[in-house]
Amino acid sequence: MKMIFAIVQDKDSNRLSSEFVNANIRATKLASSGGFLRSGNTTFIIGIEDERVKATLRIIRETSHSREQFMTPPINLDSSLDGGETAFPVEVQVGGATVFVMPVEQFHQF
Repeated sequence: MKMIFAIVQDKDSNRLSSEFVNANIRATKLASSGGFLRSGNTTFIIGIEDERVKATLRIIRETSHSREQFMTPPINLDSSLDGGETAFPVEVQVGGATVFVMPVEQFHQF
């Protein structure tokens, strides 16, 4: 048995949750935040049999897409303000999934 932690962007979480239901994969869904853009994420916690790990990872990979997004970096207040420095939007890659797969020593359901 394995424990999968999958952190995905909020934009992908509802579709991924539906895919888990269709594949009869039980997942606990938690709201989380963080990352470079400090944007909203969803963390799925999944206990799954060893033989179903590859199929679960495939569903996550196919559902959680990375995308390009423009963001304005914060202005550094320590820098000299007399240079007329302004922050310009830059394009960054966001989304996708960060996944951890760990062995489970014991599993109990009461």
